[in-house]
Amino acid sequence: MTTKPNVQKVDVVVLGAGAAGMMCAIEAAKRGRRVVLLDHAERVGKKILISGGGRCNFTNIHCRAENFLSENPHFAKSALARFTPSDIIALVERHGIRYHEKTLGQLFCDRSAMDIVTMLERECTEAGVRTITGTQVFSVTREEHFLVQTINSIWQAEAVVVATGGLSIPKMGATGLGYSLAEQFGLRIVECKPGLVPLVFSAEVREQWCDLAGVSAEVVTSSGTKRSRGTFRGLSGPAVLQVSSYWRPGEIVAIDLAPDTDVMAPLLVRNARRDAAAAVVALRSILPSRMAERWVAINTPDDWTNASLAAMEQHLHAWRVIPAGTEGYAKAEVTVGGVDTEELDAKTMQSRKVPGLYFIGEVVDVTGWLGGYNFQWAWASGFSAGQSV
Repeated sequence: MTTKPNVQKVDVVVLGAGAAGMMCAIEAAKRGRRVVLLDHAERVGKKILISGGGRCNFTNIHCRAENFLSENPHFAKSALARFTPSDIIALVERHGIRYHEKTLGQLFCDRSAMDIVTMLERECTEAGVRTITGTQVFSVTREEHFLVQTINSIWQAEAVVVATGGLSIPKMGATGLGYSLAEQFGLRIVECKPGLVPLVFSAEVREQWCDLAGVSAEVVTSSGTKRSRGTFRGLSGPAVLQVSSYWRPGEIVAIDLAPDTDVMAPLLVRNARRDAAAAVVALRSILPSRMAERWVAINTPDDWTNASLAAMEQHLHAWRVIPAGTEGYAKAEVTVGGVDTEELDAKTMQSRKVPGLYFIGEVVDVTGWLGGYNFQWAWASGFSAGQSV
């Protein structure tokens, strides 16, 4: 005999117990709403725990709408203004979490990302959020109310908030549920792709460089109109991850291996030695030794005239690579694309077509740069929805 699922009435069902979902649940519950937070993982905040090398880069003090990629570059402004980096910093400090600033405004926990998860769990408990993990959502329907069916229960609610994340890092349990729900209710999806992801060398370039795995250098990369300064390691590292969200198959990635440096200047001095050995010495000032040696071996000019040295200098500042592709969602930190922002109210994150249906966090077509920006979008969009549901 099959047991009929129990129907339980709440005000708000939040799907996804990540940064955005937990923030939304907390804010809604603080307003007296009866909130249930559902997640298919066995514990909350799994992706938070691996962020920032386990230290969680929970925000960036320089965060603004210009740091995000979206078909509507203005959409994020409202939410980001309603919940700023100062607001999440105040919450972190209220819980006694020690943190530090790294390069370019990134804030990391001193100890562990677990501090952020524990903070959110405590806030949920204090606000009265009912959290249920290890439960799969089978369907979401809407007639007079929303009905969210799981294996054990049917939740009847006035509002459903979709905070299910994107497709990145499937080993952490990423699914396409949020996009399926959006399409089910008639919302448009901006085509998705891996973002903040390592790029892959073509076979020809890989053959020249693959044995130098692990070497890195400070570079500036560009793809289209997007430029990024940071560490380069193969076709990975912050400088490459940053432009990967903008890169399209077939496009050139230009790499400046010696930003703000005139590398060949020592060879142009009167009576200076001009040969491969001298060029290697010059390149070692800005590149690891093995990379300097390989670069000169591959790019040795036919002669060592001023013109040849100038061409070599130019090549160093504009190494043009056409990647064969990306390492895909398995290595992507975020998903670019998602629920079209034209479908949502920028202040509340509510669907314009379906009252009571909200989308927040990574599932929306708002993708931040590397360095804490995506966390700030999660907090801000979750807060905005939590103030409305």
